[in-house]
Amino acid sequence: MNSAIDASVIVIFSVFIMLVGFSFSGTGRNLKSFFAGGEAVPWSIGGLSLFMSFFSAGTFVAWGSIAYKYGWVAITIQWTMCIGGLITGVFLAPKWKATGNLTAAEFIRERLGEKVQKSYIYIFMLVSLFIKGSVLYSVARLVGSSLDFPLVPVTIVLGILMIAYTAVGGLWAVMVTDILQFVILTAAVLLIIPLVFQEAGGFSNFMAKKPEGFFDVVNGEYTWGFIAAFAIYHIFYIGGNWTFVQRYTSVDTPRSAGKVAYLFAALYLISPILWMLPPMVYQTINPTLTGLETENAYLMVCKQVLPAGLMGLILTGMYFSTSASANTALNVVSAVFTNDIYKGSINPNASDKKLMKVARTSSWLFGFGMIAIALIVPYIGGIVEFTLSIGAITGGPLLAPPIWALFSKRLTGKATLLITIVSLLVNLLFKMILPFVIDYKLSRGNEMLLGVLLPAILLVIYELYAASKGSISLEYADMQQRKLRRKQEAVAVSEEELSAVRRQNKFGLRIIAFSLAFTAVLLYVLSALTTKASGMVAGIATVILVLALIPWFNSRKIKV
Repeated sequence: MNSAIDASVIVIFSVFIMLVGFSFSGTGRNLKSFFAGGEAVPWSIGGLSLFMSFFSAGTFVAWGSIAYKYGWVAITIQWTMCIGGLITGVFLAPKWKATGNLTAAEFIRERLGEKVQKSYIYIFMLVSLFIKGSVLYSVARLVGSSLDFPLVPVTIVLGILMIAYTAVGGLWAVMVTDILQFVILTAAVLLIIPLVFQEAGGFSNFMAKKPEGFFDVVNGEYTWGFIAAFAIYHIFYIGGNWTFVQRYTSVDTPRSAGKVAYLFAALYLISPILWMLPPMVYQTINPTLTGLETENAYLMVCKQVLPAGLMGLILTGMYFSTSASANTALNVVSAVFTNDIYKGSINPNASDKKLMKVARTSSWLFGFGMIAIALIVPYIGGIVEFTLSIGAITGGPLLAPPIWALFSKRLTGKATLLITIVSLLVNLLFKMILPFVIDYKLSRGNEMLLGVLLPAILLVIYELYAASKGSISLEYADMQQRKLRRKQEAVAVSEEELSAVRRQNKFGLRIIAFSLAFTAVLLYVLSALTTKASGMVAGIATVILVLALIPWFNSRKIKV
């Protein structure tokens, strides 16, 4: 790659996106606007943002590694996310919006009690730091390897940039970045696919050289048992993860919340095929990668086929898509801490100005914890092992009980804590203790099945037991009374607040349009500087420029 052009693109585009984030610094009037976009975010933007929040450099590093080694099964694994999105759209997203709560933690407090809420908050914040630390590691590995920079300083610098972005801009800044990176990375992968097939000598040559079983739906340690368990896990994760719940509560109605999840599902039906083809084809170009080297497969194919400047653009896209994913987690963790710990327990009468200060400060503190986790990922087995293990251990125990509580009148706070703790301890026993004590280790599929089925089975057993006793949870009864009082005491939103929300949405749509137009201009410049696939680059730039008109015209429809 032309390092000078790529480095210039990285600097220019990074500065531009940071300026976009800072442009939202004045839009966070209160917690509702900062963390939930005034509960008036368009569902289409919420759906794209949800997709990109789920997507990160880990998609290229972790699933790209699996695609390189095993082939089509990497796509099968990601289709479980489509299943999770569909189930969430039908049953869970509308239910979350209907609760009337700003965060999942707020619902847990009202439905299961303050003791459960606080326990969940501390565990959730810890797990979020681990998961998003692994995400930061992925992008630091990509950027560091491509620019020949050492991993540790790259991790620290990229982490600080992520924190600064979300601490200043809030939810709208994160969502604008989500949309922009969706367009950039989709454009980049559409460019990579024909170029990598050309490098491999054409489709027929790729099919002739592919390893045996490369297009099997399941392969290696990723069996049908693992796929089934991962599908259940993603119902819990997409439907109950606090980060994603924020996308369902930030739109206007339960129906819109369902549309957010449906759009996510549709995108995950198509996108895995596009994302995974390049590392699959690269396996026939360079079949020598082994071990953790396979995590670099996506980067290596990009370096080999992309024209000058595009490598810099896709690296920046990977970074900021990862940034969006980590930013979303930081935004939610900060929201939970500010709304449910600081305001809920420490200072209930805090002013909006004080709460905004706490929100931004907590984003920095949690962000530094994320950086620390990212630095230890290489020492505990790499990104694939780390990501799947965290999911298997914590996914079911933390996410299943609150989802169950959305529908159950019988589940109590005490039962929730017991089920969560028992499930976590059993998962830790089989994952962390038995392999070292008696050299017994579950297969990847059985590990995931245990993680998701154990809490589900315990919840069913408790529900049947409570039903046999005819008991209704006291917390449920209290929540119903609070809802009734809240409905009776509901205060109409002032015209001033409605106008402020409309202004915020209008501003957000115009920033999206401007950002897409800027990206198109940058691609036009790159098409003039390169002799490789310049026509394709210019064509993609034209498509992006046309797409920029959609949010621009939509913004003009908003009357303030």
